[in-house]
Order: sequence, then C-alpha cells, then structure tokens
Amino acid sequence: MSLLEVKQVNFSFNSRKFFKGKNQANKVLNDISFAIEEGTCLGLIGSSGAGKSTLGKVILGIQRPQQGQVLFRGHDIYNADKATRQKIRRDLQVVFQDSYSAVNPRMTAERIISEPLENYEKLTLDEQRRRVSELLERVGLDEKDSKKYPYQFSGGQLQRINIARAIALKPKLIVLDESVSSLDMVTQSLILQLLKELKDDFGLSYLFITHDIKAAFSISDHIGVLEKGELIELYNSKDQFFSSKNPIVKRLRDSILAEHPRFRTITKHGIIENSEKLI
Repeated sequence: MSLLEVKQVNFSFNSRKFFKGKNQANKVLNDISFAIEEGTCLGLIGSSGAGKSTLGKVILGIQRPQQGQVLFRGHDIYNADKATRQKIRRDLQVVFQDSYSAVNPRMTAERIISEPLENYEKLTLDEQRRRVSELLERVGLDEKDSKKYPYQFSGGQLQRINIARAIALKPKLIVLDESVSSLDMVTQSLILQLLKELKDDFGLSYLFITHDIKAAFSISDHIGVLEKGELIELYNSKDQFFSSKNPIVKRLRDSILAEHPRFRTITKHGIIENSEKLI
C-alpha cells in the first residue's frame, strides 16, 4: 500500500457570469492520479497556473475535490472518521513558499515550533523546551534563537523554523509548496541539503512542488510534470525526463538557463541556448 494515493482527482473553481447570473466552472485539476511511496520524494514541476498549489491544498485536505479520492495510508482523507482525520493531520505536514506569512509575527521561534507539540503531545514545559532545542539544532540553528521573533531572522533562517515545526511530530509526509523558490541560490542550496538529510535521517516522504527543475532533480526520486491541470508525464529518472519527446517537457527543458553567461549562446534567431549539461 502506497503512503499517498491520488486517484482521478478533479477540481474546479466556480466563477459567476454577471450578466446571465450563471456559475461557470473553471477546471483547475483534471483526472489527476499518482502515488508516493514511503521514504521517497515526488517532485511536481509546472509553470505558474499549472494547478500545482491547488493540488497541494487538495492533498492537505484544504480544498475538497469535486471528484476523485486522496488516500493517505489507505484512508480517504475527506471521508475518514474524526480519529483518523486527526491522525492524518499529525502525519501530514506542510512547508509553504512564504516563510514570513506562514508564522505568527508575534510569536517567538520557540512558540512557533511548539504549536504542533502542544496540539498533539502531552509534554511538560521542560520536555517541550528540550524538544524545541533539539529541533532547532537539527535544522542548523541555536538554542538562543528560540527567543527571537520572525523579523529577527533572515528568510532562510525562518524557513528552517518552518521546517523544524513541520518535523516536530515526526510526520510521514511533508508537502513542500515552492518552499525554496523565494530564497537566494546559496540559501536554497543549503535548505535543499537540509531537506535531503532530514529525509534520510527520519525516513520522510516529500511532495516537492516547484517550477525549478534543478531544485526538483536535486531532491526528488521521481518527477511529475503538471500542465494546465493535467499530469502530463511521470518519470523515474533524470534520463527519462531529458529524453522525453513530449513538447511540453521539451519546453520546460529549454527554459533552463546555465548559471553563468559564458555557458549561454544566442542563435541567429535570437534564442538563448546552453553550451553545457545543466543537471
């Protein structure tokens, strides 16, 4: 049994036509199906508006699909009983793109990380502080950081706080929704390395939602391509992705630029091409 199974999920937003007074369905996800096995990472690549974040919200139980199922360890997350839903919420965590809006600016790092512990664990105050200290250390921060507020952290440091909160309950699956896209390249590399280490150390599974192909390949075991609400392809290796003849995948590949200008050339048609292997 897969850890997560998404089966034929369809999701639409309704928009009202002002003159006729009728609702019109705008389809965002169309017949999406895939699975994530325990201890693996599925990278979900797509351009802006492809439906990636909506799919993440459907999986997290935030937006109910009109059709299809989301099964977590065999349980339908939208039709499970209360006790099962509570267990799913504990085992299914998320790290969002904007590290600042994901936290309460009036709370210290200690309180931010303690939130899930307070909701699900019966710990003494000393036990809770000890756990927070361990989590801070695990994500590369210091115990003294526990008393700081969000404005006192850089974006990368605050994202580490969000990651510490996400792993506090030792979940089975973390949805990473563009979780490194707002960071500079050096910080992004450090956060990706941290995520890989945590995955190995805790046996975590990830759904890594991103538009960044390089970031996806640095952490993912499998790659899915989402385009206009449809899952175009699923790949089990980098070679499969780069040898695909699908025009949508080819366009995504062509959008990757070499990091240094000396590895870029401009054709006679004004198209920028790369002169090095990118990934």
